[in-house]
Amino acid sequence: MIDAMNHFTIVAEDRDATLGYYCGLLGLREGYRPDLGFPGAWLYPQGSEQAVLHIIFGRPLPASRTGVIDHLAFTAKGLPDVKARFDAAGLDYNLGQQIGSGTWQLFSVDPNGAKVELDFSAAERL
Repeated sequence: MIDAMNHFTIVAEDRDATLGYYCGLLGLREGYRPDLGFPGAWLYPQGSEQAVLHIIFGRPLPASRTGVIDHLAFTAKGLPDVKARFDAAGLDYNLGQQIGSGTWQLFSVDPNGAKVELDFSAAERL
């Protein structure tokens, strides 16, 4: 039976822009990836040995960028810093608090058209 989510896999066009978004902006790090016979990257949260995002480079992107998956969601921390990073990079995002729980949710779109959600504790303050 399922125990937990292991990872998401996305197809990406531009390696530098994609790694800049996920590593430079969101703080994931590129780590070990076995030779799978095609270009790609595995990204890990800081201090973790579990890759949460696999990226495939060099394949054509589908016409519908998200297909049946609506978005990727990550638990995050450091809302003021993350918001400042998005602002400094001039990237569009939507930020609000979830009704009921108060969880802060920041939605953006990665360089490949995938919608990304970052969830922050309701206790965080801007």
